[in-house]
Amino acid sequence: MQELDPFSPAEAEAAPLSALNEAQLQAVETVEGPVLVLAGAGTGKTRVLTARLAHILGRGLAYPSQILAVTFTNKAAREMRLRLERMVGENAGGLWLGTFHAIGARILRRHAELLGLSSNFTILDTDDQLRLLKQLLAAEKIDDKRWPARALLAVIQRWKDRGLTPDKVPVSDAGEFASGRAQDLYRQYQDRLRTLNAVDFGDLTLHNLTLFTTHADILAEYQRRFRYVLVDEYQDTNLAQYLWLRLLAQQSRNLCCVGDDDQSIYSWRGAEIGNILRFEQDFPGAAIIRLEENYRSTPHILAAASHLIANNRDRLGKTLWTEAQEGEKVRLRAVWDAEAEARWAGDEIEALQRKGHRLAEIAILVRASAQTREFEERFISLGLPYRVIGGLRFYERQEIRDALAYLRLINQPADDLAFERIVNLPRRGIGDQTIQTVRAHARDAEIPMTHAAERLLGTDEMKPAARRALSGFLKDLARWQEAAHSLPHAELAKIVLDESGYTGMWQADKSIEAPGRLENLKELVAAMAEFENLGGFLEHVGLVMETATVIGADMINIMTLHAAKGLEFETVFLPGWEEGLFPNQRSLDENGLAALEEERRLAYVGITRARLRANISFAANRQIYGKWQSAIPSRFIEELPEEHIEVLAEQGLRPNPGFAPRQHRLETRAAPAPISRASSSALYRPGERVFHQKFGQGTVKAADDDRLLIAFDQAGEKKVMASFVRKG
Repeated sequence: MQELDPFSPAEAEAAPLSALNEAQLQAVETVEGPVLVLAGAGTGKTRVLTARLAHILGRGLAYPSQILAVTFTNKAAREMRLRLERMVGENAGGLWLGTFHAIGARILRRHAELLGLSSNFTILDTDDQLRLLKQLLAAEKIDDKRWPARALLAVIQRWKDRGLTPDKVPVSDAGEFASGRAQDLYRQYQDRLRTLNAVDFGDLTLHNLTLFTTHADILAEYQRRFRYVLVDEYQDTNLAQYLWLRLLAQQSRNLCCVGDDDQSIYSWRGAEIGNILRFEQDFPGAAIIRLEENYRSTPHILAAASHLIANNRDRLGKTLWTEAQEGEKVRLRAVWDAEAEARWAGDEIEALQRKGHRLAEIAILVRASAQTREFEERFISLGLPYRVIGGLRFYERQEIRDALAYLRLINQPADDLAFERIVNLPRRGIGDQTIQTVRAHARDAEIPMTHAAERLLGTDEMKPAARRALSGFLKDLARWQEAAHSLPHAELAKIVLDESGYTGMWQADKSIEAPGRLENLKELVAAMAEFENLGGFLEHVGLVMETATVIGADMINIMTLHAAKGLEFETVFLPGWEEGLFPNQRSLDENGLAALEEERRLAYVGITRARLRANISFAANRQIYGKWQSAIPSRFIEELPEEHIEVLAEQGLRPNPGFAPRQHRLETRAAPAPISRASSSALYRPGERVFHQKFGQGTVKAADDDRLLIAFDQAGEKKVMASFVRKG
């Protein structure tokens, strides 16, 4: 596993400018005026950035303190500083090099008093933010079950990503949270942060914007200071970061942004692809330099990726090429189901291992975290060590541990650890004091906590409200234990998760993580059906968890496609290329064509992680939410160039619906559900009256692909899918 830069640090530090290719050299030497370097995957952007900094310092164009270099991760900043110091020595001292957050904090601490803060302000983490928001919700008597603090935090973060202070949030964007009270809660939250002399990560950019727009002298100071501004991963910037950079670069105009529009995959995190797409409009006369020579992958892999991404409309355009040998074609594997998919991957990995290939150079890249279970269990059965990067192993995830605790307590009522984990999850009004009372009684009587709780119900040692809540929980537990004797254990699990309110808790949670947690719970229920009984399943989980503690250096890498950006491996497996899974149906439903293009960029990122071998697979059938469904191959498969693809299909698949392999190609439907609905926007014209089931009557203001901008009579302006309204 390596970083994006294909050159080793030693090579990058020692190489003279003559070692750069023509495009790289142009990117290094074009130092005056705005420059956008479109750096394709594996084209050496880190080397170019470092060489550009060294070139500016070496020619004496600026002192280190007059250069601002911004990255997205601390790791990238450390790596760049280390390389630069080895290239130019002490001349790198004083350089302003760091992440957006680090640079923002540095500036803010120098001028904190102008924003009502002290220079020693605290930067809150997510837990502290949630704790503060929960206090505000409680003070406002807002039901935090219906309107969770995490959902409010997501709204506030979105506003901060757009550079909006509470007074600048449009009325039409007030949102649905707590019946439109989010803006006022945002204002209270900011006031409370100021009282605590604290900021959150979003404030580090937002307060900088406020500082620069309200104190022209301070903005002018930094504009004079920074003669050169360099930005890495520009496609990942949000609107607030873009505005911050534009302000700083207004005077010198020596802004160099390095990025790849084809790798913009973080819109859900606030990234705005429009920042890179409109660079020429924002900075007239800008030089656009394309780095297209790839030093990572084989021609077949690059051709497949380039052919796929060419289907996107919103891109600046480039074509990767390489002088490397042809190598193996991209393999497209059709299998019966997810279990067969994992079995095939396991067999292929074992074959590579026998040939001497390191497991650490192999990656399984999934679209959804719920996909990892089959691979984890297959690798465990084969004795292949693995690690999940950027996340927990399936059975270690919070929602899975919670669900297992319910099942463990049903199977074994003496499991006190399970009892304590879920007795007040979701919250039932059983507080810590009540649990401590039950625990003490159980310890004194040497009985399980469930038995102790039953005894305490007949005493006055607990408050009436806590006693009622505990009684209700124990009755539910007894009913589930009785049902366990007659119901299939997978069906029982679904009933328990629903009746306990645990599923509803995550359905009400509006955070980014909530949909994934619900998918994982459904995957858990599906996994249970493979076992004869509940006890057998729980025993299997225990063995899996024990095996998972084995630590080894040479391990297969399992991660989501989002987590894989910036990495590379010799061999990559890309499973689950099916409609609804990839591209993701929920994303398409929410954002239409824009989401489809981002999903395609995600596919592009996945393919270009591979140096020597790329394996794409899809299943003819997949168990979704516990039910078997015929799967339709992803539309991305049809967009792969047949001359660079080798198709491998299991015998007997031809009769299955939606799957008809030809000699070299697989037929797929061209444009299913959400995209075919996009044409419905043509039915509505500006000025036309429409009706939405949730927002009521409104007037169409504009139509853009599958989305309409509607001014609703009561809810204000909103963008909605065209298929969700009717004329009226």
